[in-house]
Amino acid sequence: MKANPQLKVFLEPYETNIQNLLFGLRTFITDLVPEANELIWDNYNAVAIAYSKSQKLKDAFCHLSVYATYVNFGFNRGTELTQTDIKLKGSGKLIRHITVTDLESFLKDALEPMIWEAVGLSEKRNSALLKLSETPQSLVMSVSDKKRRPRKNI
Repeated sequence: MKANPQLKVFLEPYETNIQNLLFGLRTFITDLVPEANELIWDNYNAVAIAYSKSQKLKDAFCHLSVYATYVNFGFNRGTELTQTDIKLKGSGKLIRHITVTDLESFLKDALEPMIWEAVGLSEKRNSALLKLSETPQSLVMSVSDKKRRPRKNI
């Protein structure tokens, strides 16, 4: 799936290495689960992207949050995951994440079964996701008027 053109615009304030990191993680997710939609929010604190087999956040299985020096790779129902050798961070009721600073140290092989389990949890909560056969889309869900963004070094 081709990224929504606005995503590149949203990422312009970030350093090139963070933009490349985000697109590398995005490719990892969309190659693994090609039927997933990409739901994009240009929020106050970060650019956030959820991956869902529907166009609803409640069906999302994982997400990426872009910050000045790293990208969080999160699971929307991370507390419910059982297939993990990776220590996930977070103290909320459901969401857990890892912080990714570069693709070289990204634990791709360890995360793959976790993503499949997260997809399964999402499908278990909404069995209609098992029957969807629409072409996946990269959609901008909302754009905040005010944003806190890093200053790009020139």
